[in-house]
Amino acid sequence: MKTFRLNRLFNAESKRCLDVAVDHGFFNELSFLSGIEDLAQAVHTLVKANPDAIQLTIGQAELLQRIPGKAKPALVLRTDVANVYGRELPRTLFSRMIEEPIEQAIRLDAACVVVNLFRIPGQPEVTDQCIQNILRLKPACERYGFPLMIEPLVFRPSDQAGGYQVDGDLDKILPLVRQAVELGADVIKADPTDDPNVYHKVIQTARVPVLVRGGGKANDLEVLHRSEQLIAQGASGLVYGRNIIQHPNPSGMTKALMAIVHENAKANEAAKRYLAA
Repeated sequence: MKTFRLNRLFNAESKRCLDVAVDHGFFNELSFLSGIEDLAQAVHTLVKANPDAIQLTIGQAELLQRIPGKAKPALVLRTDVANVYGRELPRTLFSRMIEEPIEQAIRLDAACVVVNLFRIPGQPEVTDQCIQNILRLKPACERYGFPLMIEPLVFRPSDQAGGYQVDGDLDKILPLVRQAVELGADVIKADPTDDPNVYHKVIQTARVPVLVRGGGKANDLEVLHRSEQLIAQGASGLVYGRNIIQHPNPSGMTKALMAIVHENAKANEAAKRYLAA
C-alpha cells in the first residue's frame, strides 16, 4: 500500500517529484505568510500549474482536496508544528506532533506525511522531541501503509545568523540525513549543500529518494541553476515554498521547475519557456 501512495507522489516517467510547500502558516511567523495571505487563491493557482504534490496542514488541506476531479496534485500532510523559525527565538523551543496523524492523513486522502528532524545548536531537547515524534509516527505509517517523509534540518547558531538560517555544511547534513533514514524515512526532504556539486554524497547516504528543500528566497536564475545542479547530482525532486509562492509568477516558476525536474531542462531554457516577460 505504501508503494501505491508513492506512485501518486512521484511522476510515472521521470520517477521524480516537485512538491510545493504552502504549510508555512503552521509556524506563527508573519514573514512566512507573504504570497499565501489568500491561501485558497494560492492553492488554486498552484493546482492550475500542476505540480506533483502540494504540502499543506490539517486545517488547510481541504483547500486542495475539495477541488473536484482526479487530475490534481497529491497531498503531503505536515504533521508537526514548531516555534523555531523566528529571527528572535523564544525562551523555550518546541516541536509538537498533531494527534492521530495517520488517521487524519487517511481522512484527508493524503499520499504522504512529513515530519521534521531538527539539529539546532544548544537545543538538544528539540532534537529529542523530533525523534520522539518520529518514533511515534513510524509504526502508524507502517500499520496503514503510509510513506513517511522526514525533513532533517541543520541550523546555524542563532547568534551568527539572527535566528533561523540553514546550515549547508555537508559534514553536518550527512549524519542527520543518515539518522533520518535509520529512523525509518521512506523519503528524505533535505537542505542543499553549500556546494551543490557534492550533493551526490547526500543521495548516497540516504538510499531512499531525496527531495531538496528550497530554503530562503533567491533570484530566479540562481534558484533554477541550483535546481538543475541538484537534479544532475541525483536528487529525486524538489520541495520549494517561498521561491514559488512569493514569486510574481508562481505558475510560471512552478512550470519552470517542473521542466527541470521531469524533462532535465537547463535553467536558462526553463526560464525562457515559462518566465519570459
